[in-house]
Amino acid sequence: MNFLVKYKLLFLHLSFWLLFVFYRLFDYTRYLPFETAIYYLGVPLFFNLLISYLHYFLIFPLLIEKKKYWEYFFWLVLTLIVVAYVRFTADTYLLMPKTPDQSYYETIHFSRALSVLWDFMTFLVFTGMIKFTVDWFRVENEKRQLENEKLMAELNYLKSQINPHFLFNTLHNLNYLVQSSREEASEVIIELSNIMRYMIYDANQHSVPIHKEIKYMKDYINLERIRLNKPFEIDFREEIDSKNVEIAPLILIPFLENAFKHGVSDKAEKSWISVDLGYQNGILNYKVANSILDSVSSKEKSGFGLENLKKRLILHYPDRHNLSIDELEEEFKIELQIDLNDD
Repeated sequence: MNFLVKYKLLFLHLSFWLLFVFYRLFDYTRYLPFETAIYYLGVPLFFNLLISYLHYFLIFPLLIEKKKYWEYFFWLVLTLIVVAYVRFTADTYLLMPKTPDQSYYETIHFSRALSVLWDFMTFLVFTGMIKFTVDWFRVENEKRQLENEKLMAELNYLKSQINPHFLFNTLHNLNYLVQSSREEASEVIIELSNIMRYMIYDANQHSVPIHKEIKYMKDYINLERIRLNKPFEIDFREEIDSKNVEIAPLILIPFLENAFKHGVSDKAEKSWISVDLGYQNGILNYKVANSILDSVSSKEKSGFGLENLKKRLILHYPDRHNLSIDELEEEFKIELQIDLNDD
């Protein structure tokens, strides 16, 4: 528990007891001398404080922390009996001499015992509820912190898988480019540099501006254009109505990579890819469709990238995304919708 929380908790306790003292003192001094009022207030107050904080610090933790129910009730009853007996004794020696009618304090009768027990239980329950509430919030915060740490560890693990995966594909592309010795070599090196910079630096962030992710995708498309000897059709449409859109890094590229890997080939007579990316009113809509190669089996179509993506979507956007994957007769289509309003 940090210092600020402890300070607020102490302030709450002090405020309650001070309000109680001032109220009772004001009430007693209306018909008793001030010195007598102090006695009538101070003696019960001491024992109310004693029973409340014996329960608060020593007994209640048996119930809420250790779940020892029978042990809790045993010590609670024993403490009530002992403190009540000492209270009755103190009343006899301190309050009885100040009372005109001393018969009330001469014996421990039912109404007297009930009055003391009622006082004890009132303050015991009130302070106990404070502790229960504070401990409940503390436990919930610790659970959330552990869950967040677990999520971050899993995200870091998934990202550590993504980077080598994309690096492998990019180096594979570079192998084609070096062998071809085309004039576009300088441009390719720049685009490859942009891709590597994004993967190494931006991919480690929790979120990035969406224009960086789009730039990465376009560089990737250009590399694939040069690698593939046979022309293919690609339609890339984007409509983003805000410059401040943030998105988890490397969350869109697996769709595109999957489309190139399983939908485009030099050996295919006709191959194509369609990309449609839009953002409006906090909702991101992303669609990727590609032709189906005869050599690709249904099991291969999802690939490592999409399986990884599904896990990352659950971690980044739980209950805020919708992913559908459809395999038609001549095309493979993926649609993703993400609600970015909470980002």
